[in-house]
Formats: sequence, structure tokens, C-alpha cells
Amino acid sequence: MHPLCFLSVSLCLCGSDLEAKLTPLIKAHQGDAAIAVKHLDTGATFFHNADTPMPTASLIKFAVMVEVYQQVHEGKLKLTDPVTLKKEDKVPGSGILTEHFSDGLTLPLKDAVRLMIVFSDNTATNLVLDKIGLDATAKRMEALGFPNTKIHSKVFKRETSVFPERSKEFGLGSTTAKEMLGLLEKLHKGELVSADASKEMLAHLKKCDDKDKLTKLLPPGTVVAHKTGSVSDARTDAGIIYTKSGPVAVVVLTAKNKDTSWTPENAGNVLCARVGRAVYDVYAEKR
Repeated sequence: MHPLCFLSVSLCLCGSDLEAKLTPLIKAHQGDAAIAVKHLDTGATFFHNADTPMPTASLIKFAVMVEVYQQVHEGKLKLTDPVTLKKEDKVPGSGILTEHFSDGLTLPLKDAVRLMIVFSDNTATNLVLDKIGLDATAKRMEALGFPNTKIHSKVFKRETSVFPERSKEFGLGSTTAKEMLGLLEKLHKGELVSADASKEMLAHLKKCDDKDKLTKLLPPGTVVAHKTGSVSDARTDAGIIYTKSGPVAVVVLTAKNKDTSWTPENAGNVLCARVGRAVYDVYAEKR
């Protein structure tokens, strides 16, 4: 068989395998779901509701990180620029700054970004947004061809929203599964900001501390670069799973979930985990 024919058959088999594994998971989920998967070497894809705008929760912090590195690249900021924590900056929710650090703490912008991605720190996110400008991320995403990918306001500060109607509909941020997949693909190719910046952003994502979603059911030692999000009725995760056959970008967005519990076994978390494992199983041994 000609190599190109073999590749075509392989792609079809992978696609059908993915569809067979993912469709029942989607149908069983009690809520809205949008999923996008792409093997970044072969180009094999799976899409479900991938062009539908969905809430991101803290997943939108990935896009915020991109804007930070773009402004650094343009000379508007430096990763060593100081960021100072004040009492009025502290907000609840995920992260460590609010509960564990004193007012007046000064840290480099790069460390604030790291906290925003690794621990999804809400206070750190707002400090970063103060540096880059609240509307800058949405403008950058639109310029990159991702018009639905927006952060609407500072975290837990809805009154700051620059997209009030989208805030009402989606909360903190919005995107589509296909747009988030596009961001991941550009990152993998070294095309977000620069090759060096892409490498550094991937390093942040590989340290994501949330183990309840895409990574939960994967074999120990599996490398995943990802960012997650959680609000009461939505769970999200988007990242790159590094399999034996190559890297696979995976995006799972859920909304209007029946299960609004705050436990590791939340149905949205479980869907993310099962999708991650299904993708891994399909591509673990493919060549």
C-alpha cells in the first residue's frame, strides 16, 4: 500500500474510533458540551458543537497569558516588572495569594502569570489584568482569528465588565472549542508570540495543578499542558496530551450542567477525564 493511502486509512480509523468512544460520553452528559480534538502531527480531528460559544470559567486565563507575552514581545512590559499585592486586590476563589500572602507583597509579573496558570489564582489574574488592560486580551484574540475568545471582566468584579451582555450569558469569559483548539495548535507550533514565548507558556501549562479533569484517568507520567476552569454549572479543560503517537490537542467545554457539586466527581470533571482517557487510548499506540 502506498504510504499516503496507509496514512489516509489510519486517519479514518482514528476518527471513527474517537467518534465511537466520545459520542456515548457526550450523550450521557446532563448538560451542554462542546468538544474539539486534533492530533497535531497527523491532523485527525473530532468536533462536537465546536463552533458554539461557551463559558470558559478560568480557562480564559490561558488567553490572558498569551496577551502578557505578546506585550512583553512588543516591549510594552517586562516579565520582571513588579506587581504589588494590596488588600483591595484580594478576591475569593481559587489560588493562594488571598489566603496565604500579606498585603504589600511584591513579585515579578512572570510569577503572577505562573500563579494564574498553575493554581488558577484569581487575585493574581486581576493583578495581571491591571498590567495589560482589561480589553487587550479580546482584541488580541480577535486579531489572531478567535473573535469569540474573550475575558469579560476582572475575576469576582463583574462591575468591571467590558462586555456586559456576554458577562450575563457566559460569566468570566467565553470561547468556542474550535477557537481554543486553534490557540493550542499555534502554541504547539511555536507561533504564539514567538518560539521562545510559546515554549515558556507551554512550561506554565504543564504545571497546571488541577488533577480532576483531563489528566485524572491518564497513566502516571503522562505529560499534559493544559488549563482548566470551574464554576457551579460549568467545567472546562483545554490542553495538549503527549501520547506515544504524538501530541493531541483536546478541548472540553461544558455548561448548564445538572451537577453543580464541588467535588472531584462532579459530572463535568468526569466528562473531561473520560474524554482525556478516550483520546489517550485511541492514540497511545497509533503510528
